[in-house]
This record gives sequence, C-alpha cells and structure tokens, in this order.
Amino acid sequence: MSAQGSPYASGPPSGRGDRPGGADSLRRGSDRLECWFRRLLMLVLVLGLPAAAVGAGVTAYEASMRTVRAQAAERHQVTARLTTGVERDDEWAKRPVQVRWTEADGVVRTGAALAKPGTPEGATLRVWVTRDGTVTAPPVSALNATTSGWMVGGMAAFGVAAGSAAAWSGLRLVLDRRRYAQWDAEWDLVEPRWSARFRR
Repeated sequence: MSAQGSPYASGPPSGRGDRPGGADSLRRGSDRLECWFRRLLMLVLVLGLPAAAVGAGVTAYEASMRTVRAQAAERHQVTARLTTGVERDDEWAKRPVQVRWTEADGVVRTGAALAKPGTPEGATLRVWVTRDGTVTAPPVSALNATTSGWMVGGMAAFGVAAGSAAAWSGLRLVLDRRRYAQWDAEWDLVEPRWSARFRR
C-alpha cells in the first residue's frame, strides 16, 4: 500500500531532537544535502555568474578587436570605375560587375564588385581591397567587437543560470524519488500494525 502525503515527513514528530545539540529528528541526510547544495548554487549564481559573463565577454571582445585591427591594417578603400554597366531590372539586389582602379603607386588593377541595377558603365564606386588588390568586404568595426562581447557575455550568464537550474532540478528529482521510496518502505512496516488496531 502506497502512502499518500508529503515525502518530506518520516514518522511522527517526537517533540525533541534525538541528536546532540537538539537536531531535528525529522531532518534526514537528504534534507541536509539539499540545503547545502542550494547554498552552493546560490554561491555559484552570486559569484560565478558575473565572473563567467565578464570573463567570456572580455575574451570575445579582445579577440574581435584583434580582428578589427588586423583587417583595418590589411584593407583600404579605393575609387573604382565600372568597366561594364549593370542592366536595370525589377530586382533590387546588387549584381557583380567588373571594375578598374589605380593604386596609390600607379598600378592599375581590376576586380569584381557589387553594384546596383541600372549603374552605367564608367560610374565610380567605392570598394574595399586588400594589399594584394583583391576586392573584399569592409573591415569589421569596434562596434562589432563590442556587440560580440555583450552577446558572448550574455550567453555565458545564461549558460551558468541554466546549468544551475538543471542541476537543482536533477538533484530534487533524485532526492524526491529516494524520499518516496523510503516513505513507502517505512509505511510497509507501520501499516500492518496501524491497521491491526481497526480489525480488533
């Protein structure tokens, strides 16, 4: 017969502690473990969560800033001219087109860049190029690095919070199963004597 009621009570209260110092006789080992684990998780949330968020955010920001500086040193803008026009159509998407430009040292280079539909041949276009003359995307900015730092820091904080919640739920599930099992075992011992009083 399975007992109905809370798994947090085991037997009738004695009205006094049965351990030195007046410890509560109803406070089981699982209760003490749960209490200490809850305190540990609170410590993790109060100290570990900010540390993880700040550490991850700063690391991501510094890594992004290294990329910003490297790309800023490697790339520069030039004014190029379209060697072919871009046909006008109903689409707004930019199309690849051949362009030509002259570097500061007088070297003439060509490449492919994106231009809006309807741009005529000979029109000028500002493009980003590398030192070897390859057309490339604009370098990332410091704002990108800041955004990356905040995003990674937020994800780290969420990860710590979610991990703590999962750990707490997992421990409660294990402890509750053990408590119910202990309660059922104790009830199996008490129930025959308890019900025998009503069969007299």
